[in-house]
Amino acid sequence: MRVALELVQQSRARACVSAGNTGALMVLSKHLLSTLPGIDRPAMMAALPTMGAPCHVLDLGANLDCTGEQLYQFAVMGSVAVEAMGCERPRVALLNVGSEPGKGNAQVRDAAEALSRSHVLNYVGFIEGDDLFLGKADVVVCDGFVGNVLLKSSEGLARMITGRIRSLFDQSLGARLMASMVLPLKRLESELAPSVHNGASLLGLRGIVVKSHGSAGKDDFQSAVRRAAREIEEDLPRRLHGKLQRLLDGQ
Repeated sequence: MRVALELVQQSRARACVSAGNTGALMVLSKHLLSTLPGIDRPAMMAALPTMGAPCHVLDLGANLDCTGEQLYQFAVMGSVAVEAMGCERPRVALLNVGSEPGKGNAQVRDAAEALSRSHVLNYVGFIEGDDLFLGKADVVVCDGFVGNVLLKSSEGLARMITGRIRSLFDQSLGARLMASMVLPLKRLESELAPSVHNGASLLGLRGIVVKSHGSAGKDDFQSAVRRAAREIEEDLPRRLHGKLQRLLDGQ
C-alpha cells in the first residue's frame, strides 16, 4: 500500500486501488498525500442501490467517531463528489434514528445545525435507514461506525435476496424453465450484486484512493478500478479543492 501511495504522491500513478487494511490505508494516505484545506479527516464514500438512482453514503468506516464539524465536512465533500458525477444539486441528508428535529446524538444535532445554516448545500434533513433505500437522498452522511454497519448489512441483505431468488427457481424443473423467461429478476440480481458497487472513494485527499473489499474477487476489483478511473476522468481532487473552501465558508 505504501509503495502504491508513494507512486501517487510522486505523480507516477494517477490513483491507488487497494484491498488492504482500511485503517492502515487511511493512515498512510493521510500521511503521504495529506488532506485538502479545510478537511480534518478523509472519509470513505460508496454508492448503495436504492429504488431510484444510487445513494452515496459516507463515512463507511474510516472514522468511527466524528464531531459535528467533521460530519459537516463529509456532507460538503459528498455533495461536491456526487455533483461531479452528474447529479445536479444533490440532496444531502444525515442518517439518524428519526426524522424529527432534535433526534440523534450531540454530534448529529451539531452537524444538522451547521447544514441548516448553509445556503450552498441542498440539505433535506434527517433520514432513517429505510428511507435511504427508497431513494429520498443522493448523499447520506454518518460516522464510520454507523456507515460500516449499514454497508455490511445491506451487502448481506442483497446476497440473501439474490440467493433466495436462485433457490426458488432451483426447486423444480418448471421453475427453472420459468426463470429463463423472467429477465427482470435476473436484472434485479445483477443490480443488487455487491460486486457492482464495490469500491469506496477516500475523499478529502490530494490524490485518488479507492478502497476495495479485502475479499474482493475479479469482478469486484474491476468495479473498484472503474470507480478510480472515473475519478481520474473527473479530476475529482482538483474539483474538490476548487469548491471546498467556498462551501465550507458558506456554513
